[in-house]
Amino acid sequence: MSEQNPYEKLGVSEEASFDEIQDIRNRLLEQHSDDSKHVEMIEAAYDAILMERLRMRQEGKIKVPERIRFPERLIPVLPKEKNPILREKSPAWLQNFLDQPSRNDILWPAALYLGLSIFSLFNGDAVLQLILVAGVAISVYFLNRKGSKVGKAILLTLGGLVFGLLLGAFIAVPILSQFIDLSSLTIAQLSTLRNQFSAILTFIFLWLISSFLK
Repeated sequence: MSEQNPYEKLGVSEEASFDEIQDIRNRLLEQHSDDSKHVEMIEAAYDAILMERLRMRQEGKIKVPERIRFPERLIPVLPKEKNPILREKSPAWLQNFLDQPSRNDILWPAALYLGLSIFSLFNGDAVLQLILVAGVAISVYFLNRKGSKVGKAILLTLGGLVFGLLLGAFIAVPILSQFIDLSSLTIAQLSTLRNQFSAILTFIFLWLISSFLK
């Protein structure tokens, strides 16, 4: 070989393994980190050895390790962070409550609460109470399923329940009066209709809580 033998520049034999060559190259780079010319020489010799061994591999003379042939496989695949912009801008306490739900985390509660809402339209006040209990259980279940502690899941659910029922009690009559002649209803019928409206509104809040909070 000529004086430009890259093996001699690194101080290794031509029979050295790739790991040995890489270790020596790293050690030389540390020793001569302040000498840019020496660093360039080391890198050039190392690249020359890699190119020669790849050529020999193509000719079937040697077997090159996978990490030389496919160096991109050495790059670790990091998990993608969900909505990093939102995570950076939102305060820490909000990050502890907000969730980035999957499609199933949204669709399953939505289907169950839709079923409860439809069921509530055909039942009286006594059954409505049982339906609301089922809605509470669904919310607690999905929150706990996503990793939320049982106590936290119950508090979030009860908050949604109380808020939905109170809001429904205030806005039920004004909203329903836009679509139904309430004066034609009896007091019992008006009370049942208002409770049904409040229950459906509560299910919407419980769906939002169970899907988008944690």
